[in-house]
Amino acid sequence: MELNLVKNILKLEKEINFRYNSNRLNFYNKKKVHKKQMAFHKCKKRNRWVFGGNRSGKTECGAVEVVYLACGKHPYQKNKVTEGWVVSLSRQVQRDVAQRKVLQYLPLSCIEKIVMVSGEKNSAENGVIDFILVRSSQGGLSRIGFKSCDQGRDKFQGASLDYVWFDEEPPFDIYMECKMRVLDRCGQIFGTMTPLKGLTWVYNTIYLNENNDGEVWCETMEWADNPYLSKKEIDSMTKSMSADEIESRRYGKFMQVGGMVYNEFDENVHVIEPFDVPKDWQDTISIDPGLHNPLSAHFYAEDYDGNVYVVAEHYEAEKTVEEHSSKIKAIAKSLDWKTDKQGRLYALIDSAAKQKTLSSEKNVVDLFYDNGIIVNPLVDKDLFSGISKVKTFLKSADGRSRLFIFKNCVNLIREIKGYWWGNGDNPIKKDDHALDELRYYIMSKSPKKEIEVKNEIQRDKEKMIKKLKYQNRFL
Repeated sequence: MELNLVKNILKLEKEINFRYNSNRLNFYNKKKVHKKQMAFHKCKKRNRWVFGGNRSGKTECGAVEVVYLACGKHPYQKNKVTEGWVVSLSRQVQRDVAQRKVLQYLPLSCIEKIVMVSGEKNSAENGVIDFILVRSSQGGLSRIGFKSCDQGRDKFQGASLDYVWFDEEPPFDIYMECKMRVLDRCGQIFGTMTPLKGLTWVYNTIYLNENNDGEVWCETMEWADNPYLSKKEIDSMTKSMSADEIESRRYGKFMQVGGMVYNEFDENVHVIEPFDVPKDWQDTISIDPGLHNPLSAHFYAEDYDGNVYVVAEHYEAEKTVEEHSSKIKAIAKSLDWKTDKQGRLYALIDSAAKQKTLSSEKNVVDLFYDNGIIVNPLVDKDLFSGISKVKTFLKSADGRSRLFIFKNCVNLIREIKGYWWGNGDNPIKKDDHALDELRYYIMSKSPKKEIEVKNEIQRDKEKMIKKLKYQNRFL
């Protein structure tokens, strides 16, 4: 009887393993949920990227997205028969990484045909696949094509596609060619990569989103985000790496010699959804003036615990003070921002605004005053003290964050992410207009005094001292 029980258990285990391996998609993010993978799948943007460390789960979500689209079973998009490409750096990397992951999640019952470049189709995982025809739940056959960057740009021309998945960072010319492939179908690009090459085009175009493209979305993944990695394993891998390797291979961060100035900044912590700020929290506006360069202005609020909120921004170049003032006042009106009895706004501004220009008889301070904004140029511009204080607002000694930025302040967020140390312990002087006026504001904040909590004995002592002083006042 015991022998039969063992045989039945082994048979059951074999059946469970078969069902799991033949339709792994059904088990994806079910028992344990990788929240950032799910955020990627739910995102409706047409240019989505995940920057993740090794083994963070980034490639997994790219492969599953391809399978969802090919099978017509995407839980968060309108489904249809699709044609797309999986793009790897080389044929070998295709075989060992992206292709293997796609085959793991593609249900056997959905595979109509596999066409090989090399190897046997009955052992496709060990060869190089050209394309797979997939039975879509929408009726008809979807097509998953496989490409490699070492084929050159010419091999990426001519097709019309619904999606392209980049597994790791492609050359810029291939990225642009693939964007053309999805243009006429209003298709999508998505990429999963570990940023090991430094500050390349991906850093500027995707991570910083320097063009403010509304269709660009990105997320970073690290080992702790992957629910299938144990803390013991994470600690072991971390100890074997250098500090720079940890930043890129664990946290999926872009690295440059000198490092990021505000490395405490974490979009998942410091960037928040806008909300209606109570009138009592409204504090002031801070301005970094510019004529040919952008003028940056942000609206700042502070709650009763000393937390700072950046709630709105005006960021524009090649405009007059009158034009800037008009737009700042329009934002203030939309926020019901506080004014004085004459309806004037108050703001901090760079002390350079006191200087007159050859083109005007008045300085910038006077020009703002004429346009209903009273600006205070007496700001503390000390660079290193300002950076240090901003850092403490991003993350204090006890790990608390006190600076929160509404997600609509895209230029401030972009500048923080792109602010790097250069040579000689100085930040690189580039795209720091919003960061300058952020420093002016933060430097204007006095530390909150802790309220001393007194016990009963201390209170009795103070009462006795006051009583004695009163009794002796005529002596």
